[in-house]
Amino acid sequence: MVRMIRAYKFLMRPTVRQSQTLSEMLRDHCSLYNGALQERRDAYRHVSKTTVRYGQQSAQLKAVRAFDPERQGRWSFSSQQATLRRLDKAFAAFFRRVKAGEKPGYPRFRSVGRFDTVDFPKDGDGCRWDAAPHDPVTRVRFQGVGHVRVHQHRPVVGKVKTVSVKREGKRWYVILTAEQAQPKPLPATGSVAGIDMGLAHFLADSDGGFVLNPRHGRKAAAKLGAAQQALSRCKRGSKRRRKAVQVVARLHRKVRRQRLDHAHKTALDLIREHDVIAHEDLTIRNMSKAPTPKPVPGKPGAFLPNGASAKAGLNGSIADAGWGVFLAILNAKAESAGREVMAVDPRNTSRRCPECGHTAKENRPTQEKFHCQECGHQAHADTVGALNVLRAGLARREAQPA
Repeated sequence: MVRMIRAYKFLMRPTVRQSQTLSEMLRDHCSLYNGALQERRDAYRHVSKTTVRYGQQSAQLKAVRAFDPERQGRWSFSSQQATLRRLDKAFAAFFRRVKAGEKPGYPRFRSVGRFDTVDFPKDGDGCRWDAAPHDPVTRVRFQGVGHVRVHQHRPVVGKVKTVSVKREGKRWYVILTAEQAQPKPLPATGSVAGIDMGLAHFLADSDGGFVLNPRHGRKAAAKLGAAQQALSRCKRGSKRRRKAVQVVARLHRKVRRQRLDHAHKTALDLIREHDVIAHEDLTIRNMSKAPTPKPVPGKPGAFLPNGASAKAGLNGSIADAGWGVFLAILNAKAESAGREVMAVDPRNTSRRCPECGHTAKENRPTQEKFHCQECGHQAHADTVGALNVLRAGLARREAQPA
């Protein structure tokens, strides 16, 4: 039987004392993370460039817990191992970027305000998900904290594998991963579709339909700008500044939730209506890169105009659209529903005529209009792109070996 892993995120309702204890747990795990990072830095700089591995630091945990029983000894051993694994993954990613010639991004120390998650690798080891079938109140137990009430808005299907606790502003969440059987696929509809993502419209499909771009970030820009200006006027370390930080974070969280809600609903509509969905294989990171500076020859420190300000606005619009999040959600829902999603090469999809196949940049005189210079076919440019994406996806699907 095919098994799959699904994640669940529930709001916790801790008491005031439990909230304080959860904050202390984050603080102590953050201290462990920073201490392990400092040990790796010192070993590399002062002990003839020695690399400290996860196994060595994990073996020291018993001594660390005995040395500081009040701050380290009261928490789960497994959760502390997970924190050390997180640091080890950060270094593995750092060395991978170095070898690839990318910007390395050396692992940094974390402040208490930026360390928001503690992981428990196994349910029952330092934590326990306690959801009785007929009990209206759901609780999760953490070592050193106790039983915390959970607002379980949907049932958890399958066996719980891992548990994580996360802080978002003043709210606390529990995140579960559960192993479950592959759900039954949705009934076949016999429909196939190609989608073309953009900024004027969030997406256009090959049937001529459009999904509007909600532009959540742009709509919240005025409030965010005012909140960030108020934050910049506050004195660092003051109580007023802490409150201003919470206001800015709350506005950002609202935009993120709106964007996720829109992505889930749009993906669900596509999955319910179509058996096969083709989309452009977009390299979003490259599309949102800042332009390279152009130095003025013979004038150190001077640069030629390179359209950086205009590109910054475009990059902001791409980030606001949330294409990457949407595609990740679409693929996850397709896997659960037994649908097929495929990515195709996006080159010339909006310049190729779907009637005669003529490809030229002159076929698209404006952002929205498509007018073939060979056969005279006219249509919306995004619809033409979606049609070409669908045809490329079907051709690739037929070419794949059975």
